[in-house]
Amino acid sequence: MTVAGVDAAGNPAHPALAAELVRAGLVVGAARHLAAAPVPPGVETVVLGPLSPALERLTTAVAAGIPAVVLASGDPGCFGIVRRLRAAGLPVRVLPAVSSVAAAFARAGLSWDGAAVVSAHGRDAREALNACRALPRVAVLTAPGAGAAELGAGLAGWSRRLVVAEHLGTDAERITWTTPAEAAAGSWADPHVLLSLAPGPGGAARVDNQPAAAPAAGWALPEGAYQHRDSMITKAEVRALVVAGLRPRLGRLVWDVGAGSGSVGIECALLGAAVVAVERDPAAVDLVHGNAARHGVDVRVVPGAAPAALDGLPDADAVFVGGGGTGVLAAVAARRPARVLVALAALDRVAPARDVLRAVGYTVDGVQLSAARLADLPGGSIRLAATNPVVVLTGELL
Repeated sequence: MTVAGVDAAGNPAHPALAAELVRAGLVVGAARHLAAAPVPPGVETVVLGPLSPALERLTTAVAAGIPAVVLASGDPGCFGIVRRLRAAGLPVRVLPAVSSVAAAFARAGLSWDGAAVVSAHGRDAREALNACRALPRVAVLTAPGAGAAELGAGLAGWSRRLVVAEHLGTDAERITWTTPAEAAAGSWADPHVLLSLAPGPGGAARVDNQPAAAPAAGWALPEGAYQHRDSMITKAEVRALVVAGLRPRLGRLVWDVGAGSGSVGIECALLGAAVVAVERDPAAVDLVHGNAARHGVDVRVVPGAAPAALDGLPDADAVFVGGGGTGVLAAVAARRPARVLVALAALDRVAPARDVLRAVGYTVDGVQLSAARLADLPGGSIRLAATNPVVVLTGELL
């Protein structure tokens, strides 16, 4: 079975398609694609609407040895029908056209070797939005109700430049460079491609070609990897547990409340999450900015004291509370993130913090971390140097 791409103007793009159509006994595609392609008279056609009937007919044709052609937009392997055909066990040969993502970057005159491509079509648009918040160069395949207006509104507070590509390849093509605020107020043709771009050169491909993979240098980095004041930093052993509990990945938003040096939020950003760091100390705010730049991640820093500084922030999937007391914790819990982690050095604060989380429906677990690190002694001997014990509470909504 052959799957052929049709360009944005509706024209079959691959020179081998004509020969495939001549030998086909079945051709499947959207009405506009069937009208544009040179389908020989008398060949059975199926107009795509719901996919299941077309899959059934294709499966029957393949089993009977009938040559079949499927027409699809752009590159059918880029968030296209190829995935569904392969999942149905059908053999596929692809004749691609230029994808709408490649066309959008080309029309904007931009490279996209370091870009992430995500879809807001038929899935939770928050994940596409959080990818735009987290990464410097993102292409979004939009859908009605999850396009430039909605994503632009969600990018308020993030420094981004947007490109909206409408009617690609047609006489009505429009490429618009805009801001999130302007995009939120605008009216856009559906569907369109949205490019989200961070300031600066951004978007350079990582050496491992993974724009949101686990960082090559790992995580739970030593304290020396961050600028901090008077050892006011979440220790690596605690950070390892906290970051694991926050479960950061591309598509999720994490708050780091009482960020200090920003180490927890930065490591979540290194793992692909969008991050908001809240910090009341102006000197620490500068540290977070500097540490984020040092590690090459985009962390939105909100200066101010919680809980007031939390007002207006987009809802998080997970929150780390590194300071602020039960009042801050209660304000965080009231926003109902799926997971809340709290680090406490004082034992008398453990029970009140647990009670705050339980009172609003969280299941709470806790662990005390007491690490001892190797330290050299004269003569080549070693000793164990204890770090301060810390209790980590994990609250989870079930």
